[in-house]
Amino acid sequence: MHSSEPRDEGVRGKDMKAAILGYGTVGSGVASVLENNSDVVAKSAGEQISVKYILDLREFPGDPNEDKVVHDIQVILDDPEVETVVETMGGVEPAFTFVSRALTSGRNVATSNKELVAKHGAELMELAAAHKVNFFFEASVGGGIPVLRAVEESLTADHIQKISGILNGTTNYMLTKMKNEGASYDQVLRQAQENGYAERDPAADVEGYDACRKIAILTSMVCGKQVDFEDIPTEGITKLTGVDFAYAKAMKGDIKLLGSSFMTEDGVFARVAPEIISDQSPLYSVNDVYNAVMFTGDMLGDVMLYGKGAGSLPTASAVVSDVIQTARNRGKTVPAAWKKDRLALADSRDFCCRFLVRIKGEPGSDLQELKKALGGAKLLRPEGMDGEYGLVTGPMKAGELEEVCSGIEGFISRMYIKD
Repeated sequence: MHSSEPRDEGVRGKDMKAAILGYGTVGSGVASVLENNSDVVAKSAGEQISVKYILDLREFPGDPNEDKVVHDIQVILDDPEVETVVETMGGVEPAFTFVSRALTSGRNVATSNKELVAKHGAELMELAAAHKVNFFFEASVGGGIPVLRAVEESLTADHIQKISGILNGTTNYMLTKMKNEGASYDQVLRQAQENGYAERDPAADVEGYDACRKIAILTSMVCGKQVDFEDIPTEGITKLTGVDFAYAKAMKGDIKLLGSSFMTEDGVFARVAPEIISDQSPLYSVNDVYNAVMFTGDMLGDVMLYGKGAGSLPTASAVVSDVIQTARNRGKTVPAAWKKDRLALADSRDFCCRFLVRIKGEPGSDLQELKKALGGAKLLRPEGMDGEYGLVTGPMKAGELEEVCSGIEGFISRMYIKD
């Protein structure tokens, strides 16, 4: 591995020079925003910001930026003019190695890489502080929605008690289609892939892994400690059918894949799962590829941030806002509340809420006993539903529910109800 000398603060051109690592959807969007909105960027940053290098393994013949493409990170690290590195490669490696080297050599870094931030965010912020630069990652959670800046700057007078978000546009698009068109999971997945919303391998989205990393980042920011995404119980949408939506409709609600965390006296709980939400919830109207995050504070109450959570230009806009912040904070590190100390999450089995329990067959003589065991549950049978019935439980611990359901003959599934 090459070594790089720290950048000489005295060597600067007439504007801030940036380098982009990865010229894919987001990286090309960053170049486009910096070029097309250069006047707005300059006014906000107090100086012009231009791209000097683009690191990629590929060539881009005919692209307006083809002359800026390099294939070796060392070219960027050896150039003292480069002050800020934009990482839009995705994945953990080689992104982590490249970002670490950039910070160590005295460059700021702005990234949209949720995998990198979820795994190494606190470590990279500590490294940035040690070298008097900044590591910013606004675009890693809400795409174009300024979620993290709200946590850092606008919600600081409150104790945040709850975070609940629609954090993945692909799955929200799919669930919207399933609800509105009665389409099956397989049908809407094909549509999402045809429209470019879902990858050929959609696991990161549909299994909930993407939302899991994002709620881990948000929870880490709010709590100030490292929340490992591997510790968060995660369920995707692959098992949902039209029957689930029929139950949600009967409850005057909808189903959304939510990433949630709860700061309680018993500890911090976090999860990712499909949940039934009421038509009275602000999240009810968040459809298609849109995302939204709700925070509940002890003084403020509920506040929701809404917008496009993905896409080239919305995400690139958030990245460029971070690049602007590096210009505004030249020579100083913005304090970070997120430390490397690990936060052990509370046992999800101890979390108390309501559930919808689906049971095969007809209600039997044990119905009243079953209702009592499920916290005073109420019977729910959507119109035209044959061959099964539902029970809406009272508030009960997830572990207790699991024990009761293990003894129910004909148990089909259970789903969280967001209260």
